Amino acid sequence: MNIIKFIVAALGLILGVWVVLWILGFVWSIVWYLLFFGIIGGVGYGAYKMFRKAPDKLLGGGSANGIGSGVDVDMSWDEYERKYLKK
Repeated sequence: MNIIKFIVAALGLILGVWVVLWILGFVWSIVWYLLFFGIIGGVGYGAYKMFRKAPDKLLGGGSANGIGSGVDVDMSWDEYERKYLKK
């Protein structure tokens, strides 16, 4: 009876270590993928910011260039129509 308890305890210990190593491997792979995709994303974001510098310099800022930015226009629609649309 003691030999059976010893065998079951050894199998339980082996199985327990195996499960712990499996969980550690799973967590390590998740960390590795997050690190890998984080580096790829950082390089992509840096390249995007680098290649956006020239158009921002030429166009003077953001992508909207003042459209919808809340700039108050001192012209009414009638003045605008007379000045620009009736030519």
